[in-house]
Formats: sequence, structure tokens, C-alpha cells
Amino acid sequence: MKYICLAYEEEAALNGLTKSEWESLRNETLAYVEELRNRGALISTEPLQSVHMAATVRVRSGKLSVTDGPFAETKETLGGFFLINAKDLNEAIHIASQWPSARIGSIEVRPIEHELREEGRYEAIGEQR
Repeated sequence: MKYICLAYEEEAALNGLTKSEWESLRNETLAYVEELRNRGALISTEPLQSVHMAATVRVRSGKLSVTDGPFAETKETLGGFFLINAKDLNEAIHIASQWPSARIGSIEVRPIEHELREEGRYEAIGEQR
């Protein structure tokens, strides 16, 4: 089953790392990416640019609204993602827990829907657990 893992980070915390701390975290992350690829667990991963480069798009009553980032009233913002194959949610959580930046941020793990369901986007979600 496919899971998207959304890595939330505090930009100030990452910017506060020393050069050697950043190099260590980066190298550890790249090594874990390679390990997941070799195991066949990693489908894709991408880092995102700063939230300061983001824009939020909404269309309401036919009118476009664009809000420049940062737009969230939170310290942690989406810093990147990794898409993985895992046998179940427990395995996906284990994989996410080993992602190096989980020690300084958080990783949201969500199963991928195979298609848009006919009965509704989020109908009966609570019953699936």
C-alpha cells in the first residue's frame, strides 16, 4: 500500500543549525533515502522551498484569491514529502519514525486513496479504522 509522509519542519530550527550539524543531518537523510530505495520502499521524495515562497490559491464564487506565504500561524510548516510502499500503517509509521528530521519536526503519515470514491470524498472515514 502507498503512504505519503509529509515532513513538517520549523524553519528557524533548521536555520539555527551549525554548518556541521546541517551537514550531518543532510548526510543522514540522504543515506536513509538510499536505504529506502534499495529496499524498494521509496517511490519518491522531494524537499520543498521555504514557506516564504508559497502561495495559497482559493476560488470562491468564481473569484480567485491568492495568499502569499507564510500563511500559517504555526512554527512547523510543510518542508517536503516522501511517498513510500508499506505493508500497513504500522510499517509506514516505522519508516517515517526513522526519517532523520522526525527528531526535530514531525511526519504526518497518510494512506493514498486509489481513486476518488463515488460515495463522497471523506464519507464514512471513521468506520475504516
